[in-house]
Amino acid sequence: MSSLRNLLRTVALVGMSAALIAPTAVAQAEPSPADLTRRIETSSAELERVVESYNKLREEIKTNEAAVARLQTRIGPLEQQVEQSRADVAELASTAYKSGGLRTADALLRPGGSAALLDRLGTIEQLTRQRQERISGFTADQQRLLDEKARLGATLTRQAAQARQLATGKKQIEQDLAKLYELRRQAYGAATERPEPKAATTEAKNVPAVSGAAGTAVRYAFGAIGKPYVWAADGPNGYDCSGLTSAAWRAAGKSLPHNTRMQWSAVAHIGRGELRPGDLVFYSGLGHVALYVGDGQVIDAPSAGRNVLKRGMNMMSIQGYGRVR
Repeated sequence: MSSLRNLLRTVALVGMSAALIAPTAVAQAEPSPADLTRRIETSSAELERVVESYNKLREEIKTNEAAVARLQTRIGPLEQQVEQSRADVAELASTAYKSGGLRTADALLRPGGSAALLDRLGTIEQLTRQRQERISGFTADQQRLLDEKARLGATLTRQAAQARQLATGKKQIEQDLAKLYELRRQAYGAATERPEPKAATTEAKNVPAVSGAAGTAVRYAFGAIGKPYVWAADGPNGYDCSGLTSAAWRAAGKSLPHNTRMQWSAVAHIGRGELRPGDLVFYSGLGHVALYVGDGQVIDAPSAGRNVLKRGMNMMSIQGYGRVR
């Protein structure tokens, strides 16, 4: 009887344990759609920061490459001037010697004697000194430019290495996003939004009447609605956030760097009450930027997996506002 009671007690305990464990196992089996969305948004925000850092490096590399090219165009003519100066000095010495100006005996037999020789030697010495001074000056300038070119070359090499590091980080984030997109596909049936080429046509009736360059930028942004987010892209088939704003203002004849932080440094900072269509809205941490189109609305390239869209500008914490100069 005692053995039976022990057996029943054991069965009851096992049943209670199973009842306690079962709900936990079920709760942890599948993440909810809301949880999947939060995880995707977190990874997208991280990817966007990496992309913007990558964009910044690309802008800096382009600037330095242009500087190197300018230096090279200056170094070439300078080298030719230096070589010409050296040739002039050599020719001067050779001519003086061949003409007999440096032959002491001949000079002494000519009218004027030693006085004429000294005059001629003095003249040659003065010309030679002037030429040598020119050579020294040209050589110093050339060395300065070569040093500057070497410094910029080292900078380009360092930035290229940093760009490779960022690209590696971006690949890792994309791998993480791919896993999350697969979970989202299971939850929603699609990992990303499909491009909507007709969305811009639908929104065309809502384009505000804005004149000047700002109007051109606004119309460009409306024309980009429905196109996909593409990292480091500035159109025409896809955009990231700073790529869209730079492309819109490029269409209006204004140059903006393809990087949010650099754009923040390039614009005139204004208050919220001064906003007008064409201005830029920057978000907290300067990791995102959008183009203001009026009535509290912006157009932006949101994040990986989504399309360019028009939405309320308060979708996240705002850092500040800028007007393209």
